[in-house]
Amino acid sequence: MPAADTPSYGPLIERELAAWRRSAGRYSLILGGIAVSCWYAGLFEGKRLYEGLPSIAHLAGEMLPPDFHQAGSWIKPVLDTLTMSVAGTVVAVLFSIPLALLGARNTSPHPVLYQVARGSLNLLRSVPELIMGIIFVAAVGFGSLPGVLALGLHSIGMVGKFFAEAIEHVDPAPVEAVKATGATRAQVILHGILPQVLPQLADVMVYRWEYNFRASTVMGMVGAGGIGFELMASLRIMQYREVSAILLVILAMVTMVDGSGARLRRRFK
Repeated sequence: MPAADTPSYGPLIERELAAWRRSAGRYSLILGGIAVSCWYAGLFEGKRLYEGLPSIAHLAGEMLPPDFHQAGSWIKPVLDTLTMSVAGTVVAVLFSIPLALLGARNTSPHPVLYQVARGSLNLLRSVPELIMGIIFVAAVGFGSLPGVLALGLHSIGMVGKFFAEAIEHVDPAPVEAVKATGATRAQVILHGILPQVLPQLADVMVYRWEYNFRASTVMGMVGAGGIGFELMASLRIMQYREVSAILLVILAMVTMVDGSGARLRRRFK
């Protein structure tokens, strides 16, 4: 075979090497940033961590064995925590759907409304639910209501973003088919978009409920009721055996909620 007909792999190898060098450079920057963050946060201070081990061991010893003598009085706080997470998730889903439709490029009726919706989702997502809990406790008083409002509003920012992203990535073919029938904008959304994204929306809703249950235990620490309030009360009076018992109750409830969420996700598939 003539030399001119022999395939040349030189340019291909050079392109592959150049791509590898670019990737290696990006990964080096990422790894360098991670290392600097860990160093700045003190994660590499081995001596300090080692010196803290005796204190951790002493505290763990004071927490054993768990004291369940007050377990009967924790039933209502646990139910408060559970209902708080459910109600907060419902509030988030109800408000997230219209905001997601306004915040998705393919369903938003106007660019201004798109920017307003996206900005609102960013704002709600940027304020931690703990800060919202403190604000709502000051506004409406103690109890589950401020926890529901805090969890719901913060969740709108996250759930709405996921809903909007799912809507923007729908298959355009069914949407165009519905439009071809002369359907209105609302009918296009109802019959061409929502059926495609409902399984993803259900997954997001269940995952957010699981997260809200964990977050609702923290809400109790700022006066929003629930089992977190009991945990904080035990910590204040240094009843560490009771603290460990409450933590075990929270662990059992989180495990139950995670199991329920997994079963719900299987049903939605």
